[in-house]
Amino acid sequence: MPVRGNVTAGACALLALALLATGCAGGRDDAGSAPPASPSTAATPHGYVEGALEEAEEQSRLLLNDPRTGDTRVLDLITGESQEVPRAPDTSALTTDGRFGYLHGADGTRVLDTGAWTVDHGDHAHYYRAAIREVGRLPDGSGTEAPGTSGTRVRGDAAVTVVTHGDGRAEIHRRADLEAGDLGTPRPLPGTHTGAVVPYAEHLLTLIDDAKGTPRTAVYDREGERVPAPDAVCEEPRGDAVTRRGVVLGCADGALLIRADDGTFTAERIPYGTQVPAGERATHFRHRAGGDTLTAPAGDRAVWVLDVTERTWTRVETGPTVTANTAGEGSPLLVLRTDGTLHGYDIDTGEQVSRTKTLLKDIPGTGPDATAPRPVIEVDRSRAYLNDPAGRRVYEIDHNDGLRVARTFDLGIEPALMVETGR
Repeated sequence: MPVRGNVTAGACALLALALLATGCAGGRDDAGSAPPASPSTAATPHGYVEGALEEAEEQSRLLLNDPRTGDTRVLDLITGESQEVPRAPDTSALTTDGRFGYLHGADGTRVLDTGAWTVDHGDHAHYYRAAIREVGRLPDGSGTEAPGTSGTRVRGDAAVTVVTHGDGRAEIHRRADLEAGDLGTPRPLPGTHTGAVVPYAEHLLTLIDDAKGTPRTAVYDREGERVPAPDAVCEEPRGDAVTRRGVVLGCADGALLIRADDGTFTAERIPYGTQVPAGERATHFRHRAGGDTLTAPAGDRAVWVLDVTERTWTRVETGPTVTANTAGEGSPLLVLRTDGTLHGYDIDTGEQVSRTKTLLKDIPGTGPDATAPRPVIEVDRSRAYLNDPAGRRVYEIDHNDGLRVARTFDLGIEPALMVETGR
């Protein structure tokens, strides 16, 4: 695995020289444009972003919140240090687009720049770190996003961030405004939308009910103008995910995969292949950022694994399950059981290949208070992170080494909500 530590000045200089030699199409980076070179500067370094430090490895951070007290922390996974940020009490859900954290509450959605992000150019990527700062609050008040619910949903890419409210209205924010620490002035997106509006391939993908109330695909450009879209239906839509293969939408009969090729959009169904009861359908996806293998609960005692590359669903019988995730690409399916143990399963065979001792002795959301946020598993290529609210800590798990506990972060707060950024 890559060394998790700060990069020396010499290494940064070597990296800058290498990047100058490599180059990017257009010589511009999606996270921000470089200013003109000053007379004393021969050239602006490739990938330059004003106010940010470019590093040689992914700058992963965890954003954590205790809804009861409002205590909020950003845990730097490179240094192991946590930074306290302004409190956010009564947060009901926490989501991210890879850089910004969205703390959803009844009085709006608070936006926090976690100061860590990746710009992926396909053949290479740039990794940045910057100061953590508040951006503002999105005034919604029409419900909050949580697994399996319809409320305010926020989805973003390198250019725009789209907020879809519980009543179907949507608005577009310029990403550059958020990066500058301001919400800016959003532009409304026409129509009423079913589910989240998802930025993808320089367009906005959505579902709009037809005259019979059936959700059908629709595509807009970033200015809010409709463009040709595949005529595809997604009954009872729940859940969405952006992968390298396209955008996945959860539907009653399985999934709908929407792809773009030179500005032309196509839709492909990935059916379950059998009748699945409503309570066992995939309605909320979890996966490694950039990965093509998605996981979702299949009721309370199994997990769905969707291989987007192979267009196949696999149902893994896991027993009583709290949450699941996977890094994909030959990595195990990670499952937190209701007894507080973490299990690893071979996705192809469904066999258990590893397990830990009891890590969580008290799991929110599984007892009398079923509405409390459940712990989650965040995954990157070499590590997984499991929050333990009752233990006031986060476990770092090496999922490539038999689920070995690599580090334990004691936080001093109950981290009931957690997302990973920097990806």
